[in-house]
This record gives sequence, structure tokens and C-alpha cells, in this order.
Amino acid sequence: MLRRIAGHLFWAARYLERAQWRARLVDVNYHLILEVPPRDADPWEPLLGITGEREPFAQRYAHADEASVVNFFTFDQENPSSIRASIEAARTNLSSLRHMISSEMWLEMNELYLESREWSPRTLESKGFAAFFTELRNHFYAITGIVRSTMPRDLSYDFLEIGAMLERADNVGRLLDVKYHYLMPRLEDIGGPSDGRQWAAVLRSASALEAFRKLYGYAIRVDRVVEILLFDASFPRSARFSVERLTAALARVAASAGGPAAAPPAGEKLLTMLKGNTASDVIVAGLHEYLLEIEHECAAVSDAAYADYMALD
Repeated sequence: MLRRIAGHLFWAARYLERAQWRARLVDVNYHLILEVPPRDADPWEPLLGITGEREPFAQRYAHADEASVVNFFTFDQENPSSIRASIEAARTNLSSLRHMISSEMWLEMNELYLESREWSPRTLESKGFAAFFTELRNHFYAITGIVRSTMPRDLSYDFLEIGAMLERADNVGRLLDVKYHYLMPRLEDIGGPSDGRQWAAVLRSASALEAFRKLYGYAIRVDRVVEILLFDASFPRSARFSVERLTAALARVAASAGGPAAAPPAGEKLLTMLKGNTASDVIVAGLHEYLLEIEHECAAVSDAAYADYMALD
């Protein structure tokens, strides 16, 4: 496969996953604030910590209030990682590859893109917050289902898989890191109703609350949240599940190219880290340091995959 095509597929998948992830973050934070009266002056500011965008936000917005953060995350065309900009970037990457993806995928992607061009804060006001993000979530679910149901398991599919799974694993690590250290409640809140709702919101941000309850019941403990989001091999949005899919796709691409697997030992190290640990182990040893290493290894795998299969020089 030509490197240019591989790069377009990889980035289209990353941008789609990024847009979907940010939509869940905004939607969940909005409903959490309705359920739990915020104890902080700026309850929307932590989202900027999760995505690492405090500085670019501060350059253009005076306060991290609801209107500003929602606009920055959702509609802001000057923010290259906003939901709207990510959808446009995904569509741009796919536009020259229509012969390599299913017609159903292109139609759904194009419909979402055309809708997003008409978005504005007034759209949110007229539709209502819940209805807007429910409709957006259904678009993402439709695209994911179409990809799974209509595309052959060939190299095109593998590069879509590599992009999506890499973005997903990285996002889960960032979410947990910020929640555990920056959003940790006051000492008197730990274990109380507010703390439980905060951790339930983390699970909802990863679409993991129902899966968690099936495994552990309704009592939410931090170690169990870390376990399902990082180490559960069966939950499709966990870091381990994502990295296993990522490394399998990289192995198939390497085999087709007749070369070694992409990014050894970085890819293997990342998978070994997730297979060889438990939530209790990493919390005791230092969750923050562990998650930073996960983020570093995700970046290393991305760089290696780009150099091996996508770089044009």
C-alpha cells in the first residue's frame, strides 16, 4: 500500500476516534454538573487538563466557563482538535480514498460532515444539549458499525484499526491520569456520594459504566475503575483491548510488507506493560508514573508506525 494512502486511513481513524471521545467528555461533564453541584469555580476547566489544552484555550478565552469550553471542544474551527475540526479532518483524509472504503461509510461520513458545517452554539440551544450529543453519538456508532460490517479485513482496514486503537488507548490513559490526580475529591468526599458519581462519570466517559456494573455491581471502587479501563482484556474501550488490536493490526501490516513488526520493542513493551500488571500493582507503585509511561509508549508506537509505513521521505 502506498504510504500516502496508509497515512490518510490512519489519520482519518484517529480524528474520528478523537471527535467521538471529546463528544463523550463534554456530554458526561454536562450531566455530572447537573447531578452534583460543582465545588470548583470552573467545573469545565478539568476537561482542558484531560486533553492537555489549557494553554491554547487560555490564548483565546478569558474564562473556562461552560459556554467557552463547550465552544472550544465542539465548534471552534481554530482548535484543530475540536469535534467539528476533527470531523472535517477525517472527511478530508477519506475524500481521496473513496474507492478504498465502502460507499456506506463515505455516505455516513459525508452526512456527518455536512451537518457539522452548519453547527453553531445556536444549534446547541435549539436542539438541546442532550439531544444534540445523542444524535452525534449515534452518528459515530453508525460509522463504527459500518466499518465493522462492510469493509474487508485487508490493509485498509488495518490502518483504520491502528489509528483508532492508538487514539483510544492514549485517551483512556489521559482520562485516568487527570481524574486520579487533578480531579480527586477532597478528603471528606472520598467514598461518599459525590465521589461515587465522579467515578461513575469517568466510566461513562469511556462508555464503561454498564460493563463495570455487570462485572462488579453498583459499588464503585477506584481500583476496579482502573482495572476495567486499563487491564480488562474483554472490554472494547480498555487500554489492553485496544493495544492488543493495535499490535495485531501492526503485525499483519508488517507481514504483508515482508518486514519485522512495527515499532519493536516499543509496541511489545506497551502490550507487556498492560498484560503484566493489575490495578492494585500500579496504584501502589504510582499510577501517575505508570500512565505517563503508557502515554510515552503510545507516542513511540505512533512514531515508529509512521516512520515504517507512512513517511514520504
